[in-house]
Amino acid sequence: MQSFLKRFFVFSISLLLFGVSGPLLAQEGEETPDNVIQNRQCLKCHGHKQWSYTNDSLGIQFRERMNPYFIIDSSDFFVSNHKSFYCTDCHSAGYSEFPHDRNLRFEEKAGCLDCHGGDDTYAKFNFEGIDQEFHNSVHSSRHDQSFTCWMCHNPHSYKISARDTENLTQTIAYDNAICLNCHANINNYQILTEKENPNILKTHEWLPNQKLHFSSVRCIECHTASNDSLLVAHLVQPKEKAVRKCVECHQANSILLNSLYKYQIQERRNKAGFFNASMMTESYVIGANRNYYLNIISIVFFGLILVAIGTHSILRILKK
Repeated sequence: MQSFLKRFFVFSISLLLFGVSGPLLAQEGEETPDNVIQNRQCLKCHGHKQWSYTNDSLGIQFRERMNPYFIIDSSDFFVSNHKSFYCTDCHSAGYSEFPHDRNLRFEEKAGCLDCHGGDDTYAKFNFEGIDQEFHNSVHSSRHDQSFTCWMCHNPHSYKISARDTENLTQTIAYDNAICLNCHANINNYQILTEKENPNILKTHEWLPNQKLHFSSVRCIECHTASNDSLLVAHLVQPKEKAVRKCVECHQANSILLNSLYKYQIQERRNKAGFFNASMMTESYVIGANRNYYLNIISIVFFGLILVAIGTHSILRILKK
């Protein structure tokens, strides 16, 4: 029993010491990158719910609660798209000094285009196009300059790799969580407006089989204008322009082919050719999964059945 307790104690201490710093450690035999070393200094405070400091004049160490909005989950950060950055790449170099100068909080934060704009490395993502759509959207036009990219995309945890055409359920859940972070969270919603946060379930009562729709399509499928040049459409439109007609999705020329399924279809087209790619085999949408030749064959069979029934009826009448 004592041996077990001893091992448990050692394990618990190890977990406390390395639970946060574990993702920051380099693999055995590799040098720890400079950005990781420097970022550890920030995460000593911002990676915990409490932080401590020493009052030199009194010679006393104090412990304080960290503002929950300033806590960074290191396990999320070090698998995010910005994992290779230094904290001071986006935040003022003045934050390297502790205690931080209060005036630093009023400095303008870096935006996406400050790094990604005009860079050929990221040209395929068309950040300039995304920025233009965002500024034309209701998110930007109805709010002041405080509404930035970071309101939706947390720079400390955002992962574009979470969008996987092989697992659309995961993609849908990840993208919808971004919208619900405000539209289903009154605390975040009231940062932007004093209006009452509408109940998502109530405002979508008109939607048949609501639960299935929420798990099968993204909010942006109905609330943004489609754009083939962007990875994800950002032109969020007024609610009056939201898609409400079933036929918009449930038809052969479904709008989902230009949004949710467009990259999946492009990948298949590259592998299987145009005809095979046009047939969605992994996803089924009523009215959208159609093939011209199968439709013709179905009509022919249906016609033959009607002819057979008609002929049989006529023969019975003649015999009588």
